[in-house]
Order: sequence, then C-alpha cells, then structure tokens
Amino acid sequence: MSTLPAPASEVLNAFQQAAGWEQRARLLMQWGDQLDPLCELERNESNQVAGCESRLWLVGERQGDRWRFRGTSEARLLRGLLAVLLVRVNGLDATELQQLDVVQWFELLGLSRQLSPSRSNGMNAVLARMRELSRHTP
Repeated sequence: MSTLPAPASEVLNAFQQAAGWEQRARLLMQWGDQLDPLCELERNESNQVAGCESRLWLVGERQGDRWRFRGTSEARLLRGLLAVLLVRVNGLDATELQQLDVVQWFELLGLSRQLSPSRSNGMNAVLARMRELSRHTP
C-alpha cells in the first residue's frame, strides 16, 4: 500500500487499537460526527449517491491535481463509514483514486467482517461516484 496521509494513519491507528466491534462502532460514530457539514443547497439530488440504503450526499472539488471530498448521510453509521473513507481518499489525485482498494482499507480498519452487503455496496457506490467525479471534471 502507498504511504497513508496523516489523517488516514491516525484513523488506522485508532481502529487497530480498538478491542472489538463495539469500540470500532463507537469510533465510527465519533469520526462521523466530525464530518464537515454540507449546506442545504449541497444536499440535492445531483449530489446524492445512488446505491446507498440511506440517503448520502457527496461533493468533490479538485485542488490543483488533488481531490477533496465532503459528504454526509442521514444514517449515523454510514456517516462514520464515509468519514473513514474520506480521510483515506482526500488528497489523492485521479489516478490514485482509480487504483484505491476500498475493501483493503476497510479490512485494515477491522471493519470488513461487520459490514453488511448493503453497507459494503454503499461504500463501493461512494468510491465509484468519487472516481466518476475525478474523471469528468476538467
């Protein structure tokens, strides 16, 4: 795996120290509560990610050749999953984003066994949306 950005290393360290699913779930909630809020105008249909059971919105902007994403969800656990995904992807360029293995990231965090198929599909849908944004933004 490539070198992790500092926030991703911090998340990885915290999750690797967690003793079991209950502590990881608490960590997810805490990280989800730290997401940068989206304004009401950003919570629109075009920013909504299809493929998630609960509504989830994602916005991305390119900063030079790097990407920064923000998002939120109505579901607290999904916000947490989104938060730990965002710390992994923010700051990547489009090529790195295309190559990211989201399954490996959630395995490293010790979350893959507890992710239901629908949540796993939702996180894959979020990553697919990120990749789509990075390909279609000049």
